[in-house]
Amino acid sequence: MIVYALHCACGHDFDQWFDNMADYDAKKATGIPCPSCGGTEVAKAIMAPRVGKSQPAPAPACASGGCGGGGCPMMM
Repeated sequence: MIVYALHCACGHDFDQWFDNMADYDAKKATGIPCPSCGGTEVAKAIMAPRVGKSQPAPAPACASGGCGGGGCPMMM
């Protein structure tokens, strides 16, 4: 499933879910009605990606025999 922000020729903005990009293309060919005015002259609006918070990188795993040579970042 994918959601697209859509914009009709009258200036209304709305979101609509589609099974995939091909589903959007098929429904666009037959006309996607605007829920506000019913117009079918609809196009995709510019959308910003949703980006989640960054996660800290996991600590490196030590070798089975321990950290030798004093290069272990966990020992500092």
